[in-house]
Amino acid sequence: MKYYIIAGEASGDLHASNLMKELKVLDTSARFRCWGGDLMQAQGAELVKHYRDLAFMGFTEVLMNLRTILKNIDVCKKDIIQHKPDVLILVDYPGFNLRVAEFAKANGIKVFYYISPQIWAWKQSRVHKIKRIVDKMFVILPFEKEFYKRFDMEVDFVGHPLLDAVANYAAQSNSLSVTTEKPIIAILPGSRKQEIATMLPMMLAMKKQYSDYQFVIAGAPSQTKEYYQTFIAGADVKIVFNETYQLLQKAEAALVTSGTATLETALFNVPEVVCYKGGAISFAIAKQLVKVKYISLVNLIMDKEIVKELIQNELNEKNLKEELDKLLNPFPRKMMLTNFSELRAKLGGSGASKKTAELMINYLKQNK
Repeated sequence: MKYYIIAGEASGDLHASNLMKELKVLDTSARFRCWGGDLMQAQGAELVKHYRDLAFMGFTEVLMNLRTILKNIDVCKKDIIQHKPDVLILVDYPGFNLRVAEFAKANGIKVFYYISPQIWAWKQSRVHKIKRIVDKMFVILPFEKEFYKRFDMEVDFVGHPLLDAVANYAAQSNSLSVTTEKPIIAILPGSRKQEIATMLPMMLAMKKQYSDYQFVIAGAPSQTKEYYQTFIAGADVKIVFNETYQLLQKAEAALVTSGTATLETALFNVPEVVCYKGGAISFAIAKQLVKVKYISLVNLIMDKEIVKELIQNELNEKNLKEELDKLLNPFPRKMMLTNFSELRAKLGGSGASKKTAELMINYLKQNK
């Protein structure tokens, strides 16, 4: 069968690539065409456009790049019609993917959605559109099944694919390229330029407070080493690329920009502070629209604050040092690690990619 897959971010590239690996086991004639990244391409997909050219953050940034976004959507629609896939598989990235889904459905193409848009956080009205244009939804957070049920939509809860990614890594023998003569504090400042430019300087300001630790940045594959160097300005801070898991395995604590990385860090049992600061206009709009109590996946899944979130004006040097001190203190550290154990239990066990692939193949066979 022919699969057309769209992932707009680094995390989507990871989860889509693992799904592709499982689909190939079940469908030996599988052919893939995608919008995604290097990991999907490594699984044999024909890459139409890389996610680094698709990611725009915040309301104002989206408005500034609206012409580019609309052009990409148009290119995608034409490419789908030209290649006539058996199924369109969408991975999160709702602003782009829901428009493409509507087009595909109108043109008789089966639409599967893997990793639900976070409509439970904001724009809940989108659920009605999703019911109309998505044939099957595969969700990865335990509370999402109940959310969709409230709108009379049955979805498949498959567990979180990060459990597999972490387990697969643990089974390998990987060493960190940075020497560990001092304990490591990991810095995960996000993958988009806007995130990095905002968060990284504040995170790096901690270095002068902790001379007994070395700070190591997890570089995003979509950015260059030179870009990070502009913020380091000659300081003794290391950068590693494609070694985030190796870094987390060695880290004592982490400063993490809100996103999937908050959950990855927790699954590696690394105590963390979650950091987020956006443009003033974007944040003011978001505050009016967002319907959840927390911004990190860890706290959302647990439905309580087990990792500290420093948001907007709360993200300053004083608060960041105060929270980092707690992570390096035995008692608060132990409490957080206990909560991380409960978190893993809530996520539904391993095998998400395999389970999703099996369900997709079965649904496609039923359709035929």
